[in-house]
Amino acid sequence: MGTPAPVVDRRRETELLEAALRAGAHVVLEGPPGTGKSTLLRALASRRDSALILVEGNAELTPARLVGHFDPALVLDRGYHPDVFVDGPLLDAMRGAGLLYLEELNRVPEETLNVLLTVMSEREIAVPRLGTVRAAPGFGIVAAMNPYDAVGTARVSSAVYDRTCRIVMGYQSAESEQAILTQHAPIDSPEWAAKAVALVRATREHPELRVGSSVRGTIDLAGLTHELALARGVPATHWRTGLDAAFVALSGRVKVDESSGRTAEEVVEELYVATFGAEPDDEADDPARDEGGAPPGEA
Repeated sequence: MGTPAPVVDRRRETELLEAALRAGAHVVLEGPPGTGKSTLLRALASRRDSALILVEGNAELTPARLVGHFDPALVLDRGYHPDVFVDGPLLDAMRGAGLLYLEELNRVPEETLNVLLTVMSEREIAVPRLGTVRAAPGFGIVAAMNPYDAVGTARVSSAVYDRTCRIVMGYQSAESEQAILTQHAPIDSPEWAAKAVALVRATREHPELRVGSSVRGTIDLAGLTHELALARGVPATHWRTGLDAAFVALSGRVKVDESSGRTAEEVVEELYVATFGAEPDDEADDPARDEGGAPPGEA
């Protein structure tokens, strides 16, 4: 499985998840992207020495893709024999006492979710021509969902919630997000890193943004700023370089409210100025500013 990333500031959620799984419950982790749901589960699976089987929830996740299927070529030769059945991720997890991690629960088609209901209640599934498969001790289902994303999603039925425990995961503290940033991106200035975290956190509260950026935006912002500064031969704290990086890292992650007449870039620039201050005079006068920010003589 490899060494999982360290889990930052999730002691309570880890404790709750471990207790729920030990009690034989299945769990829904609910929270916005970038709040550490996958990181938490990978770390827990590593400690349990369990297989973690990841399934991406989307409209193409049919019951057959989740459960498995008989190999058509082998069926012609040998018939519907158990040996020619190809286990899907659900049966892999059930037979191997693993954790089935279902991402984007509210994007999974209802007919596929219905397959899981009996598994969650009875810990077994009846597969046509194969028979009944019972889950090994230690098997569990953990699903994750983003409650704020309404595009391409459906309301999760009460039948699913009735068979699961729910753990809500909000954004971590600014200090924790800075610690995560330090783990994943080159940091040339702790002061700059603190401002980068503050900038991204501000996108979650701006009245014109329906959706703000996760800590992944902070990581990309730091990485882009570092690389752009190297390419331009300027300090990593260079104001214009940071703004260019913010446009690239954040404008696609934030979602502007339909009632706003501004672009994502305009809102990002407003927040950048509010966090990092106005552009310094020495940069504003830089003749190479409009040529990508490179210093004079290197454009």
